[in-house]
Amino acid sequence: MPRPSASPGRTGRPPLTSRAQILAAARRLIDRDGWEKLTIRRLAAELGIGTTTLYHHIRDKEDLLVLLLNHYVEQRERPDLPGHPRDRVVVAATALHDALAGWPWAAEVLTADGFVGRLDESALWMVEAVLAGAIDHGCTPAQAVDVFRSIWYYTVGEILVRAHSAHRGTGGRPLPSFGDLDPARVPHLAAIGDEWPALAARDTYPQGLRAFVDGLLAQATSPAPPEEGSGAWNGR
Repeated sequence: MPRPSASPGRTGRPPLTSRAQILAAARRLIDRDGWEKLTIRRLAAELGIGTTTLYHHIRDKEDLLVLLLNHYVEQRERPDLPGHPRDRVVVAATALHDALAGWPWAAEVLTADGFVGRLDESALWMVEAVLAGAIDHGCTPAQAVDVFRSIWYYTVGEILVRAHSAHRGTGGRPLPSFGDLDPARVPHLAAIGDEWPALAARDTYPQGLRAFVDGLLAQATSPAPPEEGSGAWNGR
């Protein structure tokens, strides 16, 4: 988009010149106040323009969020994908996790129906890599989608729990422990006791992901058990 020439002697905010300025201003508002409070009116005020002018560039808040997510993913460096299908799934899922960990609000936005499907093709490479790895491992396309969805739920859940826990911790509220539990009723939790916060704070996502992927791929590619009543089931 060409940069309009400013009038001589003009003071104050510079004129709006690019989509990059819109996205940068939206990012500032989200980082400061949270994505839920982002509105077209507040964004226009942040840029020093009218809402009508802003609507020439974006349709609505949802359109703005999609633009932000596409831009964010496109700016991240892609890892080299291994040749082995299982390892490819792990690397792609790890890249997805690391991207969301750097911008946890995006995980919340993407949990809404339809948002993943609105991302640009260039921003969907992680989804494509997981599906391709699963299919190359022997999954059907339907099974590959199930593999991705399961990894997606695990990854988003881990990101949101950690983000919310960190926010709670910064508020001065201690994380819960189990030091005062009755060993007669919950013996294992009571035995862990006050060690729970430190144990729960460990980053176990990488090893959990690898075990999860191995189980999903094995389940998806193993032959289905014979139905009860069939000859195979009865040993015939």
